[in-house]
Amino acid sequence: MDMEIETEVISQSFDLVSRQDEAEKAIKVLRSDVDEVKARLDRVSRAASRPALDGVVKTESPEVKSFVTGYLRQGRETELKSLSGLTPGDGGYAVPREIDAMIASALKDISPIRQIAQVVQVGSAGYRKLVATGGVASGWVGEGDDRPETASPTFAEVAPPSGDLYANPAASQAMLDDAGFDLEGWLSAEIAVEFAAAEGSAFVAGTGVNQPLGFLASATSLAGDAVRPFGSLQYIGSGDAAGFDANPESKLIDLVHTLKAGHRQGASWVMNSATLAEVRKMKTSDGAFLWQPGLVEGQPDRLLGYPVVEAEDMPDIAANQFPIAFGNFRNGYLIAERTATSILRDPFTNKPFVHFYATRRVGGQVLDSAAIKLLKIEA
Repeated sequence: MDMEIETEVISQSFDLVSRQDEAEKAIKVLRSDVDEVKARLDRVSRAASRPALDGVVKTESPEVKSFVTGYLRQGRETELKSLSGLTPGDGGYAVPREIDAMIASALKDISPIRQIAQVVQVGSAGYRKLVATGGVASGWVGEGDDRPETASPTFAEVAPPSGDLYANPAASQAMLDDAGFDLEGWLSAEIAVEFAAAEGSAFVAGTGVNQPLGFLASATSLAGDAVRPFGSLQYIGSGDAAGFDANPESKLIDLVHTLKAGHRQGASWVMNSATLAEVRKMKTSDGAFLWQPGLVEGQPDRLLGYPVVEAEDMPDIAANQFPIAFGNFRNGYLIAERTATSILRDPFTNKPFVHFYATRRVGGQVLDSAAIKLLKIEA
C-alpha cells in the first residue's frame, strides 16, 4: 500500500514538472510574440514621426510599396509592369504620383524662379502658346451711328525650348538593405535638390539649346513697351559703368515705374545675395533705408514695397551685367514641364553603389516681355 502511494506521488510530481515545462515554453512563445508586436509598433511609430515633405503625406499604396521595395531596393521589374502608370520610358520607369508630388513640392520650395513664375504641366515634349501682342481697335459711337469694323488682333507664338533635366544620386547597398532607411524620402529630396540647382541656373541664363531659355538670355532694348519688339526685355542703365551712381534709389524707382501698373500687382525683385548686400546699404536723402525686413515670420523682405527673391544665379554687380530684375514673373516667364519623373536603377556602373538616374523634361521662356524689366550696369 505504501509502495502504491509512493508511486502515485512520484507520478504526480513528474506530471507537475512536465506541465511547468510546457507553461514555461508557452510563456516564452508569448513573450516572443509580444516582442515582435512591440518591434512592429516601434517601426510604425518611427515612420509616422518622420516629418512630411511640404505637407505631402506619404501613402502606403500598393503602387508605392511595389515601386520602392520591389524596384528601388531590390531591382525587380516584373511586378512593376503590371501596375498602371509604371511603364518603361526614356530608359526608366515613371515614378508613382505620390513620389512625383514630393519631388514637385520640394522643387517649388527651393527653386526661386519656379516660386514666382507660371508653371504648366504638359503631356508631351512640345508646348506652344499664343500671346496677343496688340489689342483690337475701339472707340465711341452714337446710338444710331454705324459701327465700324474693328481691327484684327495680332498674336505671337511662344514655344519654350526644353531639355531633359537629370539627376544621378547614389546609395550603398547597405543603405538599401536597411528596412529603417527612408529610401522614398531620401531619393525625393536628393532629386529635388539637384533639379532645383540645374533649373534655377537655366531659368535665369539658359541658352535655349537643349535647356530652357533664361530671361537674361533674351534680347534686351532701351525702347519702351510700345515700340520694343515682342520677346525683348526693356532695361535702364545704372548711371555708372562699374556700379551704381550717386543716387541709386532713383534708378530703382525708375525701374519700378517702367512696369505697367497692372503688372506691378504681384511684382517682385530678383537678385543674388551679393547684390542684395549692396542694396540693403542704400538710403534715401533723409537717411531711411530702402530695404525693409519682413515684420512677420514667413513674410518676405521688401524693397520699395515689393518682395525680394534671392536667386544666386543672377550675376554680380559688374560692367554690362544685369544684376537686378524687377517684374511680375507669373505673367512674364513660362515654365513648361512634362508631368512624370522617370527613374532608372543602375547597380552596375559604380559598384558597390546603386545609382538612380532620374530625368524630367523641362522648358522655359519669357512669356510677356512687358512684365519683366532689367537694370544694367552702364553709364
